[in-house]
Order: sequence, then structure tokens, then C-alpha cells
Amino acid sequence: MVPSDGNEDDLLAGLSVDDARPERPVLLDEEGRPLQTWRENYPYATKLSRSTYERRKRILQIELLKLQKTVREEGRRVVVLCEGRDAAGKGGTIKRFTERLNPRGARTVALDKPNEHEAGQWYFQRYVAQLPSAGEIVFFDRSWYNRAGVEPVMGFCTPRQHQHFLEQAPLFEKMITDDGILLIKFWFSVSRAEQRTRFAIRQVDPVRQWKLSSTDIASLDLWDAYTYAKVEMFRATDTPHAPWTVVKTNDKRRGRLEAMRHLLLQIDYEAKDTEAVGKADPLIIGAANTLLEPGEDPTDLSPSKLADHDRGPGKHPRGRRP
Repeated sequence: MVPSDGNEDDLLAGLSVDDARPERPVLLDEEGRPLQTWRENYPYATKLSRSTYERRKRILQIELLKLQKTVREEGRRVVVLCEGRDAAGKGGTIKRFTERLNPRGARTVALDKPNEHEAGQWYFQRYVAQLPSAGEIVFFDRSWYNRAGVEPVMGFCTPRQHQHFLEQAPLFEKMITDDGILLIKFWFSVSRAEQRTRFAIRQVDPVRQWKLSSTDIASLDLWDAYTYAKVEMFRATDTPHAPWTVVKTNDKRRGRLEAMRHLLLQIDYEAKDTEAVGKADPLIIGAANTLLEPGEDPTDLSPSKLADHDRGPGKHPRGRRP
């Protein structure tokens, strides 16, 4: 259970939860009907059924095995970055990517906060050590982009370090892509209400409580700060050699399938079944400037809208690590 300082229960009380879990509290609309918050700003009126999802997932996973075979035989190197707000579905999507792949040629990287030795290195150094060798696919469950989101918002880096990162990241990514690494950058987008719903589920579900950290709880009051940091990141790092691809994940099933399909569409591989792979759904997946959520229009955001106390909790002053 996440330690409580007296505020977490108030933040999460009364939030709606997945309609598959009726024993948990739900929010009601004016007519007394349960609200399905996953629909907020979402292009589909219903979730994808589990049976349809499982069938499509299996087909795409068969194609992923073909892709992996070509990657191994031809010595290709592939990096898949999975970024997004807390509870956006990054880890779950990676799990579906890898659950049928040969673990000898596919691995997941989820680094903890840097230790004292790593903190004194060039920021990208520990990530360089995790890049793939020939024939390998590496999935990053969060990546060097911690410095574009969590760190500046929570005050774990200085504004200067943040700006330095935004300047260096495109150059770093140009070096690795010029060396032949295919770099896929996913941003998993979730609505504010759905994020709160998932936090509520994590709070009461014993097997998910480990996913809910004090940083997650703090992020509930920092939605706008994370939004501004995200837009800054897109402006600086959405480049021709390493573009961002946004995936809308209020419906996790649709989001997972589209992410898998996107990777398959980026690589030619032996015995590729184009009919099985299908085409991308532009309502769910697309370029960074095509799937911004309400309030994320760069023209509507400015640093002046975010007071210092909104950029991070007071107990984590900017420029200092807790």
C-alpha cells in the first residue's frame, strides 16, 4: 500500500473505476447512470470486445515473430521507447509486445533512478549501455525522456539541465539513427479522468498497489505542468529522424493493437502478411501534432500559466533531488 500522508484518500475518493469491477465505487451522471470515464475525448463509443482484441492480438503477435526472425537474421537493431503520463498503459503494452517473442532477442529496459555513480555521468550514458546489439529489439519502459517530463515537473533536475536535455536529445537520437538503429518513439495518451480511475483501481487492488507511487499521487495535482512539459518536449524532439507517435489509450486494447501494428508497418520482413497487419487507425494513432488532447494546443500554453508551485511539490524544490 502506498504510504499515506493524509491527502491520498481525499484525492482518490469517489473516483469511477472499470465497469468490469462493479464492486468498487463508481461516479454517476445526472440521471444516475454510471459514468464511463474512458470515453472522455475518445473517438469510439464502446470498448473493443475482449474476444475481438484477443483474436487481433494473436494475428499481430504472429507477425511480430516474423519481424523478430528477420531482425535476428539480418542483424538489425530496433529501439522502442514507451513514454506517457503515469497509468497511460506503457508497461501493459510492452508486455503484449514481448509475451510471444523470443526473449533471447527482445528485452525490456526499465531503469530505476540513477545511483550516486550514475548521477555524476553524462545524462545519456547509462541509456547508451542499454542500446541493442545486432539482431536485438529493446523496449524502454520510460527512457531518457524522464528528463523532459517527470524530472522538471517534480523538481528532480534544474531548469538548465532540462533545457540542456531538450537541446541534446535530438542530436543524440540523430547519432544512433545514423548508426543504423531504428528508433520508434511512442507517447501513450490518456485522459485526466481515466488516469484518476486507474489510480483508484491501483489503490484498492492488492496486486496493483506496487504500481502506485508517491510520485503518481503528486501528479494528480500537476496535470497542467505535465501538459506544458509534454508540449515543450514535442516541440524540441519531434524530428524527421526520430518522430513521436501518439497512441490514445483510454481503451487499452485498441491502443495496444495500434502500437503493435505501427511497429510492423515500419519494417519490411520475410513473409510479411500485409492483410494481417492492416492499416493504422488515424483516430487512435498518429503524429504528435495530430492527436493533442484538449488543453494541449501549444498556442494555448505558456510558461506564465504555470506558477512555480505548480511545477512541482514544495517538498521537492526545483534543482534538488529528494
